[in-house]
Amino acid sequence: MNVFSLIKEDFLNVKRNDPALHSTFELFFNYPGLWAMLFYRLANTLYKKGLRFIPRFISGIALFLTTIDIHPAANIGRRVFIDHGTGVVIGETTVIGDDVIIYQQVTLGGVSTSKGKRHPTLENNVVVGAGSKILGNITLGENSKVGANSVVVKDVPADSTAIGIPARVLKRGYDKTPLSHNKIPDVNKEIFEYLLKRIEVLEDALPKTKQEKVKEKDHKLEELYDNFIHSMD
Repeated sequence: MNVFSLIKEDFLNVKRNDPALHSTFELFFNYPGLWAMLFYRLANTLYKKGLRFIPRFISGIALFLTTIDIHPAANIGRRVFIDHGTGVVIGETTVIGDDVIIYQQVTLGGVSTSKGKRHPTLENNVVVGAGSKILGNITLGENSKVGANSVVVKDVPADSTAIGIPARVLKRGYDKTPLSHNKIPDVNKEIFEYLLKRIEVLEDALPKTKQEKVKEKDHKLEELYDNFIHSMD
């Protein structure tokens, strides 16, 4: 597939993925992610021919115009949609499959200055939420999703969702619906609720004589906590 067919497909892909698009005219003024992909396609084609300065110059122009930084050596598949796009960074050895959706402020970066593969691989149909950082030579499996503002430093299995800092896999099983952040559980909150309930169960299980001692220690802990809070005022 030649570069112009890829660019045409990128333009058609926006219509397929963005319900906010009301006319073809909007494509030319409101979609920096689309224009960043256009510049990337041209720069990548020249880069594969052995040129270095001109592709980097083109990517520099794209960065200035779109605030999206895509290295011309990155390997990006078909129908990749960068939604909004501001602040997206895609490193040199990044590999992105087909039908991937990337939201604003996403970084596909490295954690090493050594040569070789040091950036992530995103397989087909991956969705990366806004503000997420995917770091290092790791793989996000096919159909996987990353919640907004997550930091992923380990492989994410196919057909799963990962959230958090560092990201943890929440569920497996392919869900064809878009990444619904309002349905993602608050893992930290659930853990704390579990711990509080567990402590309550253990306190109730103690004999009454020991419960009094626990209350005394608890009162001292509350005093220490109050002193800590007041020291930050």
